Amino acid sequence: MAKAVETQNLERVKSVRRVPQEEYYVPGHRTCQGCGPALCYKLVSKATGPDSIFLGPTGCMYVANTSYLCSPFAYPWMHTQITNAGAVASGIEAAYQVLIRKGKYKGKLPNIVVMGGDGGSIDIGLQAMSGMMYRGHDALFIMYDNESYANTGIQTSPMSPYGANTTFTPPGKAIPEGKVLFPKDAPQMVIGGHPAVKYVATASLAYPVDLINKVRKGLNVVGPTFIHIHCPCPKGWLFDADKTIKVAKMAIETGMWVNYEWEEGEYTYQHTPKEYKPVKEYMKTQERFAHLTDEHIAKMQAFIDAKLKAPGKPVPLPVQSPRESV
Repeated sequence: MAKAVETQNLERVKSVRRVPQEEYYVPGHRTCQGCGPALCYKLVSKATGPDSIFLGPTGCMYVANTSYLCSPFAYPWMHTQITNAGAVASGIEAAYQVLIRKGKYKGKLPNIVVMGGDGGSIDIGLQAMSGMMYRGHDALFIMYDNESYANTGIQTSPMSPYGANTTFTPPGKAIPEGKVLFPKDAPQMVIGGHPAVKYVATASLAYPVDLINKVRKGLNVVGPTFIHIHCPCPKGWLFDADKTIKVAKMAIETGMWVNYEWEEGEYTYQHTPKEYKPVKEYMKTQERFAHLTDEHIAKMQAFIDAKLKAPGKPVPLPVQSPRESV
């Protein structure tokens, strides 16, 4: 008779004082000062604990974390190609399922966590991530979102905001706003296209306890889950390294970022301000937006205003295709 597969049950953290003291993302990396994705790794690994397997597709958190004979991961970690993290996670999860059922592995199913950047999650890595969700593998896919291909020179990604100055979208006479496209809605792509998924959430470095609890909640769900984490990047967004948390909080205060959970079709929201500040307050904290005119900022404000009518949900947006204006 096959043995039942037992999964882990992680307890909710009630306050920052109750956050585990143990470190599983330790010295041995060479990330930038104030690195948002590095802080994300630190918090996520505190949430998951030691009985975990992490997968890191190619990206800044792969290159900066795995110099020759040096690694900051105090748990099993595997590098995957930027295209296939979801597929590798699927294989690991399926192998453990078989080993446990046959009695060849005596423990509980490990926490299987993909830590992908926006490129390795919702752009180049989208196909494999979607396949993992579609097949219903018991794994958590986290997108640490620094809104660019930061590893290869701060190039634009599908998550780079409208108006961002990146190496692929430099502002100039022909295109004064820089990037002309608006970002994808990554959580909605998962929610709307994957019936096996029962839990999707967004989180921010500005609220670490909320982030930790969402990671634990996602891991406690049997089946595939997805969390989109906002990770400000001082190098790519052009702000001082000691302002990472300030920038993250300003994103929430202006509506540029919304913390929410989607669970079995229901939305719940966290850290919603009583009154949103203008998006200009957020954009002026970063030099990547310094070239924008009032007209460009008004365009971003209209985009955010439309999204905030139903945060996290699909709503009509005032977005024109660049080809419509040609």
